[in-house]
Amino acid sequence: MQAILLCGGMGTRLRSVVSDRPKPMADICGKPFLQYLLEMLREKGITEVIFALGYMGEMIEEYFQDGSAFGLKIAYSYEEDPLGTGGAIRNALPKIMEEEVLVLNADTYFPMDYQGLYRFHQENDGDFSLATRAVPDISRYGAVRRDVAGRILAWNEKLEDGGQPLAGEINGGIYVMKKSLIAEIPEGKQSLEQDCVPKWLSEGKRIFGLPFDGYFMDIGIPKDYQQFITDVEQGKHGK
Repeated sequence: MQAILLCGGMGTRLRSVVSDRPKPMADICGKPFLQYLLEMLREKGITEVIFALGYMGEMIEEYFQDGSAFGLKIAYSYEEDPLGTGGAIRNALPKIMEEEVLVLNADTYFPMDYQGLYRFHQENDGDFSLATRAVPDISRYGAVRRDVAGRILAWNEKLEDGGQPLAGEINGGIYVMKKSLIAEIPEGKQSLEQDCVPKWLSEGKRIFGLPFDGYFMDIGIPKDYQQFITDVEQGKHGK
């Protein structure tokens, strides 16, 4: 299974502590966050990766090169101007060699069952399937709702509970997508979360979610970046 890693974000919320490199290259105990992510994916049988690069992407290619030193086969897709998550996936289309592809946010560490999500996607003849994750506070993310079969009913819902933390199920930032669906994304700047998925839901595309638990960390803000460093130091990030 091929995987696209979305590495093109500017990382503005993390800039106060990581200013000299793209966010996925943030230092974690002497090696970049992205290396932890790739090592975890390799252990789970994913060895072909497409990096969708933007801001300071050359630093990523210089470090990982063709991937052979890491037991991987790596290709690179560059955006000349910021394309958003949907646009970056569309831009990588010429490098996708299979009918379904795994897509991941490169700032999130979520060692779930990738093969299980892929099987779920195929069993449901999904166009787009995502890993969901229950969290104690959805305020940073927006919630998703599923029916009993896993079909997505609501996406990026903004729920409030009088200013108190509200538990719910969120998009885990890991997807399986049909190549034919990716081809439908218009060229240019597109947000997967704000533009593409809402449109596909309105069109009746087969969009499913499968819940996973276990370790989950998005390093997009300084507090969680520091927490991931602590978790790596204590050996907690694989649990």
